[in-house]
Amino acid sequence: MRKPITTGAVVILLVVIASFAAEGAKMKITSSAFQEGGNIPSKFTCDGSDTSPPLQITGVPSEAKSLVLIADDPDAPSGLFTHWLIWNIPPRTNSVAEGSAPKGVQGTNDFGKSGYRGPCPPPGTHRYSFKIFALDRELDLRSGAKRSQVDAAMKGHVIAQGELVGRYSRRK
Repeated sequence: MRKPITTGAVVILLVVIASFAAEGAKMKITSSAFQEGGNIPSKFTCDGSDTSPPLQITGVPSEAKSLVLIADDPDAPSGLFTHWLIWNIPPRTNSVAEGSAPKGVQGTNDFGKSGYRGPCPPPGTHRYSFKIFALDRELDLRSGAKRSQVDAAMKGHVIAQGELVGRYSRRK
């Protein structure tokens, strides 16, 4: 009688460990234009051509059904400010070319526009996060949805994520 109980306990323990491992899964997002924690070149900001930087994505889990890309400024005076918002990106996507957007659905950034708008901070250095999320489903949201809607739709569906942080301060 003891053996089935022990076997059942081991199976439950393995399932719990696997679920914690999935929640902590890490993806990686990098750029050939700047290093983690480094300065974002002005080309990718409002002081330059406001072009989106090249991005590389690795470590996407095989069970991912879609990706979400969010670029934001957590140091904005009014709070978190979204610069780019795209969801339902095919999970096979491993790069985004400079000046382009991955296939997917674009949302409305905090400039009130669709698409990438680069760093354009008030005085001081701001951090800019490029975040990638792998989801266990596609999001049922219309083009132009706002960040709060995307965040709510993603809740409970993120299976892995990664982040690249760059810094920028405007020329005087």
